[in-house]
Amino acid sequence: MAFNFSKSNLPKQLFINNEYVDSKNKKKLSAYNPKDGSLVADNVALAGGQDVDAAVEAAEKAFPAWKRMPPIQRRDIMLRFAALIEEHGEALAELTRITLGAPYGSFGKFETGLIVETFKYNAGWIDKFAGESFPQEDGFLKIVRNEPLGVVCGIVPWNGPLGSVGLKAAPALATGNCFIIKPSEKTPFASLALGPIIKEAGFPPGVLQVLSGDGSTGALLASHMRIRKVSFTGSISTGKKIQEMAAKSNLKRVTLELGGKSPAVIFDDANLENAIMWTANAITANTGQVCFAASIVYVQEGIYDRFIEGYKKALQEKTNAVGDPEDESTQLGPLVDEAQFDRVSGFIERGQQGQGDLLLGGRRIGDKGFFIEPTVFTNVKAGSEIQCEEIFGPVAVVSTFKTEEEIVAKSNNTNFGLMAGVFTQDINKALRVASDFESGMVGVNCVSLMMMTAPFGGSKESGIGREGGIQALRAFTEPKTILVNLSY
Repeated sequence: MAFNFSKSNLPKQLFINNEYVDSKNKKKLSAYNPKDGSLVADNVALAGGQDVDAAVEAAEKAFPAWKRMPPIQRRDIMLRFAALIEEHGEALAELTRITLGAPYGSFGKFETGLIVETFKYNAGWIDKFAGESFPQEDGFLKIVRNEPLGVVCGIVPWNGPLGSVGLKAAPALATGNCFIIKPSEKTPFASLALGPIIKEAGFPPGVLQVLSGDGSTGALLASHMRIRKVSFTGSISTGKKIQEMAAKSNLKRVTLELGGKSPAVIFDDANLENAIMWTANAITANTGQVCFAASIVYVQEGIYDRFIEGYKKALQEKTNAVGDPEDESTQLGPLVDEAQFDRVSGFIERGQQGQGDLLLGGRRIGDKGFFIEPTVFTNVKAGSEIQCEEIFGPVAVVSTFKTEEEIVAKSNNTNFGLMAGVFTQDINKALRVASDFESGMVGVNCVSLMMMTAPFGGSKESGIGREGGIQALRAFTEPKTILVNLSY
């Protein structure tokens, strides 16, 4: 089956047991282009209960052989999959761009690169993910094996539809699980287009499947009695529902990568140019639709005026780069859809009603599509909505601070704990503050980034568990202790 998908030939069927099939559920999904609000498709499959059961049955049938497949063979399939995605990367990115609105140069290329590298990286772990053994002087040899869970699934967010597949599916497959992808209803096409690549790479039927759908499909997966784990990226409110459904069904394992209100703390002695570059890029990457965006910036009083001048200039330059995501010169595209545009616009409108001072932006760009200016508020009241809530758009809040103790307390006064950044040329202060942050990830002289070789995830309400590195492999395996009586 050759890969021939494009925006004029969209994949709209489910991919179950290595075949494209129509959904048993008669309801369909509609998808729209955020650059002009036009309809892209109104007949995308929405997986219902029968479809989920069919995928689970196929995965259960495939699991024993996939689990026992020689590591070298499994590794080669994953490497072949990565190579094929790399070959078709631009076409896959286009399938995301038509409903996400993210330009290829500033986002699409990065995201396809991420799924490629996650599959390569995790393929390399297959014959290196060791178990343990313990001293046998007590007469018992103790062996610990890392065993796959079985049928697992990933519910993928709309803002990173391919990269998130890599972060979830690659470690699951590397450790011998069978995996079901549920892409967001807003950006389903790149995941659905993986079918021919899955087959050509050599994945056996049932090992890697794709079910498009909406929240109802996600609920079916999270509550399914024969799915052993769900890995979800999305909002805190949905994450809580998934955890509840997982517990009430078969107590399946969960990994939750949820929201953030990530602080960037800039001390007087910071390299100002570096701090401005990182914070401006952080709030505009993917038009601010990033969970670990540095959406709240704290600047020590001694450099506040100089920072504001540079930050404002940097974001004005970003505003000039907003445009048609199909134009190679565009760096920022639209927000994903009308609902997200209304949400972000609502925050901006309410923010101007006594919550803070609008320094920059705040307006719609053009008269069609969902484009919005990068926006900055200053002098924001403590406890206000724009100070405390995740906006998920190119909207930042800038505040001042005096002392290290003060800013650590301010930064930690939140239910979020995904990422934080500290900017200073004093390494002792940097490490001290980084240790004091209640956050799953901390950048020193950088912010709003992740490395697939290291744990990625948050504390408090920003999530449970970690993706990336060896922690991802552990999240998709169960340790089994084997006790051998040597005196028998």
